[in-house]
Amino acid sequence: MKLTRLALAVALLPGVPAFAQTPSREEALKLSDTVVSANRVPQLRTQAAAATTVFNRADIDRLQVRSVAELLERVPGVNVVRTGGAGSLTSLFVRGTASGQTLILVDGQRIAAASSGTSSLEFLSPDQIERVEVVRGARSALYGSDAIGGVVQIFTRQGNGAGLNPYMRLGAGSHSTFERNLGLSGGNGQTRFNVGASLNETDGIDATRHGDSLNRDDDAYRNRSLSVNLAHRFNETLEAGVSALDQRGQIEYDDVFGPSRPTTEFQLSTLSGFVDLRINDYWSSRFEAGHSEDKRDTGNELSGATEDMFYSFGTYRDSASWVNTLTLNDDHQLLLGADWYEDRLHSTIDFVEESRWNHAGFIQHRYNSSAFSTELGLRHDKNQQYGSENSWNAALTVPLDPRNDLIVSYSEGFRAPTFNDLYYPDACYFGTCFSSANPDLSPEHSRSYELQWRNRYSDSGSLELSIYRTDIEDAIVSDASTGWLPYNVQTARINGFEAALRQQLFGWQTDLALGLIDPRDRDSGNILPRRAKRTLSLDLDRQFGDFTIGANWRAVSGRYDDAANTIELGGYGLVGLRGSWQASREVSLEAKLNNLFDKDYVEATYSNGLGYNTEGRTALFAVTWTPSL
Repeated sequence: MKLTRLALAVALLPGVPAFAQTPSREEALKLSDTVVSANRVPQLRTQAAAATTVFNRADIDRLQVRSVAELLERVPGVNVVRTGGAGSLTSLFVRGTASGQTLILVDGQRIAAASSGTSSLEFLSPDQIERVEVVRGARSALYGSDAIGGVVQIFTRQGNGAGLNPYMRLGAGSHSTFERNLGLSGGNGQTRFNVGASLNETDGIDATRHGDSLNRDDDAYRNRSLSVNLAHRFNETLEAGVSALDQRGQIEYDDVFGPSRPTTEFQLSTLSGFVDLRINDYWSSRFEAGHSEDKRDTGNELSGATEDMFYSFGTYRDSASWVNTLTLNDDHQLLLGADWYEDRLHSTIDFVEESRWNHAGFIQHRYNSSAFSTELGLRHDKNQQYGSENSWNAALTVPLDPRNDLIVSYSEGFRAPTFNDLYYPDACYFGTCFSSANPDLSPEHSRSYELQWRNRYSDSGSLELSIYRTDIEDAIVSDASTGWLPYNVQTARINGFEAALRQQLFGWQTDLALGLIDPRDRDSGNILPRRAKRTLSLDLDRQFGDFTIGANWRAVSGRYDDAANTIELGGYGLVGLRGSWQASREVSLEAKLNNLFDKDYVEATYSNGLGYNTEGRTALFAVTWTPSL
């Protein structure tokens, strides 16, 4: 394997048109044809070798999404699985990988819980989001652990740098849903800021079917969010800023194992700061430091509940990164960086270990010419628990003509075991103790191979196709076959095809995303659970003067809910409608109808194969006021 990597590295190193003029990070976060997360620096999407999908603030408003999951369902090769209505546990499967095998960032900060390894996407409010970038495919050579399936980075709302711009939005809809959002954005040529706050509440739906009488109630959800973003450019070479996001509230859910009324109080917050310095014409440097928290306090409102029915998990993470971009000449660019973070776990459960650190260094060379372009990267991670990991990536881009590019790439990924996997304490019942953790676990590893074709066939249309294969080794499994102890025993093979089409057709903006995957356990030959082999998303939007109308069709094929492939879930198709009216310069009205035909479908099951309920037909009406000052 080392010889294969070396041969690929040597093949991709030699001599590529001068780098296109790249926008500043501030400009990049406002544009739809730029990306920051693919290589950790702003660049045009056409320059990035990785497959990417970008949603900016205009897309969020146009699509009228009310959750991050609604956005991500529009990405090729992405499956989203929920266990109920608003605020319920949400799992993300990118390119057939597991929900914990995709790195989730908010303003550069990791938000995954150290205990479970999953990220609380369900608690992130679109009201506080400026932009969502999805990088599909392994990026551990730049980001380290968890980036096997890809990277999802969420940027909080930015100031627009032009005066003062207040905004307010009020919404009401099905299931006693009420949404309130207000904020102030603005700045001048040197300073920009945004402050926003929102309160969203809903009575929700009953998450379970045929449950105990105590579970036959709607599961309410309440989310309060606050975001602050401030940046100042001191001169042409120096800029600094800070951003903060705080989401907190309460979610009710059903206990599928017995009669109870459990609730979880949650908090998900990030705080980050940066300094951007252009040292000279050849060297740019960015330093970031931050802190994130993920806390869940779960209790039981049932009268007579005992202390063992209350538990708490809290992840506290500090981090720092230093990224340097060296433009060696018109054709060669070098990226040098270092990362550090430390996880601390606070819980009512007595874990064997409650903290660990990770530090890393990475380097990536990029070469551009009129004939071809290359990327070659290496990252070395050192972790307090599992030691060292090396990750490589390489890509070759060949322009077939001014409108067509062919890209071949290789990338590696890994995922570190979670605190639950490594340090969860033994459970004792009636004098007998059972182990549920394995401190000798190794990280999971992946290797991915990909071929892309990108076609810009018109000024208003583009087509992106991708064929890939991902091999996963040492995947951690904990089930009856392992005595419920986690072991590095699973190997998986994922073959996939993706297509993304964007076109203006007879005045309609058309966005189509298609994903075809074959994710299999190589030992059993079974399909990996909860992965749909076929997904399709189609959005149509058109403006008629002050009116805008839109529609969405999402189709998901059948899949299995268990590793043994004995619980089969049917496929489904959902249709949604939306519309807006710019009633005046300052006031706009919105209406949205989800699941138009009231389709009954299941995304996941619980005990005895019963399916969690999903929302039927729902409506939401909102008014937005943006007064001029």
